[in-house]
Amino acid sequence: MTAAPATLAGPPPAVARRRTPASAWALVLPLMAALLLLYLVPLANILWISVTDPAPGLGNYQRLVDSDAMQRVLWTTFRIAAWTTVCALLLGYLVAYVMLNATPRHRLWITAFVLVPFWVSVLVRAFAWLTLLRSGGLVNGALTGLGLVTDPLPLVRNEFGVLVGMVHYMVPYAALPLYAGMKGIDPALGAASRSLGAGPLRTFLEVFLPLSLPGIFAAGLLVFVLSLGFLVTPTILGGGKVVMIAEYVRLQIFQTVRWGVGTMMASVLLLSVLLLLAALSRVVDVRRLFGGGA
Repeated sequence: MTAAPATLAGPPPAVARRRTPASAWALVLPLMAALLLLYLVPLANILWISVTDPAPGLGNYQRLVDSDAMQRVLWTTFRIAAWTTVCALLLGYLVAYVMLNATPRHRLWITAFVLVPFWVSVLVRAFAWLTLLRSGGLVNGALTGLGLVTDPLPLVRNEFGVLVGMVHYMVPYAALPLYAGMKGIDPALGAASRSLGAGPLRTFLEVFLPLSLPGIFAAGLLVFVLSLGFLVTPTILGGGKVVMIAEYVRLQIFQTVRWGVGTMMASVLLLSVLLLLAALSRVVDVRRLFGGGA
């Protein structure tokens, strides 16, 4: 009996990485050129002005080190942005969790209410909160009418009013990414945990909450970065007593005409966001947070 000829069977060839066709680059390059022209060039111009006006050098950045007022503006901005992120995440997580467990009809109504703030101008919302929270507004009127307070509470023209307006604006930005992340959690994992004797609270704390952490990181990063650049809400609800970076930059450029100082603060804000993203990328994969590839 003759042996059958041996066949050289090796491992399956690896899937070759797809090369981007030239036609795709022809479509992308004009968009990249437009991005370079309309976005990167102005940013580079801002950085250039910050080190050349009124004199070449790092004098404007030295002012940031020496000026208590500028440091106070930075500290106020990051503090309010952090509190806004925490409050928006707590409210957004609750809304997203209710949406996840609601019936389709109720989920539709909740989604509509979450999206309502997107349909109203930020200016209108800020003035609405000013009307509600002022000394003779609805909130103070209800509190004094019920006998809970004797004098109207200072709810606006301070950080509390700014925080209320910013959280109201940011809750949808927290709720929607959280809901998208929660939808990817397999419900069978919670059922398996309960079948092994874990109660609802333990199942939530040890199964559901850890699995929802990527959505929490993504929503928190989005809310914090957006909160750093708020202008209209702090201006109206802060009443000039709460100055954040965006308002400070506007004052420096349009009123005191100190372009060097204004662009320096704008550059500090940009660099702070980039450093935040870099620091976060050392802890978690930022691309995975926003649904990127492996």
